[in-house]
Amino acid sequence: MGTWTVFTCSDDYPFDAKRVKKNWSRLHAGDQEPLPLDDRVLDAWALFHRGEFQHAAELGLQAGLAGITVTSKATCIYANYLEPREKVRQRLFLDTADRSAALAASDPLNANAFYWQGYAMGRYSQGISVAKALAQGVGGKVKSALEKTIALQPLHADAHIALGAFHAEVIDKVGSLIANMTYGAKKETSLSLFEKALNLTPQSAIAKIEYANALVILEGDKRMAEATRYYEQAAAMRALDAMERLDVEMALTELAS
Repeated sequence: MGTWTVFTCSDDYPFDAKRVKKNWSRLHAGDQEPLPLDDRVLDAWALFHRGEFQHAAELGLQAGLAGITVTSKATCIYANYLEPREKVRQRLFLDTADRSAALAASDPLNANAFYWQGYAMGRYSQGISVAKALAQGVGGKVKSALEKTIALQPLHADAHIALGAFHAEVIDKVGSLIANMTYGAKKETSLSLFEKALNLTPQSAIAKIEYANALVILEGDKRMAEATRYYEQAAAMRALDAMERLDVEMALTELAS
């Protein structure tokens, strides 16, 4: 894996297996991941929630198929927030998509196998041109994987967020007419998905941030004040773990820009 950039605030989130178990339902409200039975996987989740993303990903891999989801989440959160090199980020997302696709083939009822495939491909697509994304059929893969996630687990708020962002970003890149014709992407669908996510996880900073982003993309100045309120709410939230800390810091960055 090489050496990953260190999250410098891991001491602020002293998770161990016991604390992860105690807080599992809150920590995993967004992804609805079941509490693992394998102690190695639980230890990997403790590392993830502390912000030791590389160690979490490596321990997850050592646990085999049972650890792929924690490896996927650790890799994607790290790549999204902390990896400074674009080529490395893209490779990490593609590696995650490949692992998740293999897990989905082995365990077709595993909602997060599809979610991390869709999430990783979605992030990958943000770093390539529209023409390249169309040629590779990335958009269709993202949409299909996220819709499959929601079909398998309707309470998966993170999938609603990612799919809502997909609709908004496609419209932003190619316009509403082509977005609808090519992918069935619609403004109303995007906003509805975000509203569902916020109902499922009202405490989620990332739901508020991504909804605010979508409001700016889809509605422009007329919803800017509302978007700013969502950024402010996200920035004021108390982070329970390292990932939430990164979300809150992103909201602060948005407000400062």
